[in-house]
Amino acid sequence: MLYHAYELTHAAMGPMRTAAEVSGHALRNPFFPFATTLPVRATAAACDMFINATRRYAKPEFGIVETEIASETEIASEIVPVIEEVVLEKTFCNLLHFKRQSVLAETRNDPKVLIVAPMSGHFATLLRGTVEAMLPDHDIYLTDWIDARNVPLSAGRFDLSDYTDYIREFSRFLAADGERVSIMAVCQPGVPCMAAASLMAEDNDPARPASLILMGSPIDTRVNETEPNRLAKSHDLNWFEQNVIVVVPWPNQGFLRRVYPGFLQLSGFMSMNLDRHVDAHTDQFRNLVQGDGDSVTAHRVFYDEYLAVMDLTAEFYLDTVEMVFQKHALPKGEMMHHDRPVRPQAIRDTAMMTIEGEKDDITGRGQTEAALALCTNLPDAKKRAYVQAKVGHYGVFNGSRFRRYILPKMRDFIRANRAVVEG
Repeated sequence: MLYHAYELTHAAMGPMRTAAEVSGHALRNPFFPFATTLPVRATAAACDMFINATRRYAKPEFGIVETEIASETEIASEIVPVIEEVVLEKTFCNLLHFKRQSVLAETRNDPKVLIVAPMSGHFATLLRGTVEAMLPDHDIYLTDWIDARNVPLSAGRFDLSDYTDYIREFSRFLAADGERVSIMAVCQPGVPCMAAASLMAEDNDPARPASLILMGSPIDTRVNETEPNRLAKSHDLNWFEQNVIVVVPWPNQGFLRRVYPGFLQLSGFMSMNLDRHVDAHTDQFRNLVQGDGDSVTAHRVFYDEYLAVMDLTAEFYLDTVEMVFQKHALPKGEMMHHDRPVRPQAIRDTAMMTIEGEKDDITGRGQTEAALALCTNLPDAKKRAYVQAKVGHYGVFNGSRFRRYILPKMRDFIRANRAVVEG
């Protein structure tokens, strides 16, 4: 009923949004004699705020059309076009390649990197800035997760073990040219990516990752607990199933599929920093009234991304809550992949780097670095832990400090640990 109420409320607001759009255009019409007066500007701004507060935000576009690549000597550089192509289609995920169309890109022989986007409510476009920053020096592939409400029920389940299988399949697909891929797991994917690396290492899979970079990942949430960690432990699994799992309503393609809806995830995100969001929208209203176009645009760009959310399958969400946040299965050596134990100690030659933010209030400091201690048979020379000062969760993988401090260290680590497929 919750999802139906959400859809009904959105539909009921439709005529009001239309009226607000018409009113806003009329009030801003240059032929309207009072268009420049403060009361009219404030009313037009209120119309915009109402529209943005009640509309549905579609999945944004990546919009990456070019990048700058330096020559091997780094004396000169070249602006090259970038095309976005789906190279492998799966039921719940498309594997995207950001292909640099340039002879220079081919001659550089840059390492192949699989960026695993978080499947935690937001679309993979949240990593647009990460991809843009890495494109000049890497051949980038990205997991583009599909909104569960758009996947027919007949397509079957998708749980944490299935997620792990996707990572293994993508690794094998990308190693087909003879070089093992480097995997970069942003936040939530750290656990399934580490599980995939462990299973592939134990099988001596020739396509096992050359390196694995874990960024703000909840490997051991018993370390420096944060508010999201405590929330996940505050109720048993049955409570989550009864209170946050709903059925996708008709006429969505995923009709009758059980999901954790994106709008509930978004409400949780926003409640953590409610004062900040209220202040941001107050400033937006003021900027609309004053006609500060640059500030208005910056706000819209951010919230067009932030408010675009996707549904997660119930089985994946509940698996994550139980195995990662309640049972701490991976760090305790109790994680299972289907009916098979996951053994991080099997990792012997997949180099591992952990990256954390000093001010991360979602994944506490030390939770990601805990991964290194689990890999008891990985030489210390192939382990590295890094903590970035003055950044929170999102600053670990995006923003000026990511580009200036974190990215160069990642780039060097990936290049130092390149490896070919054996046999």
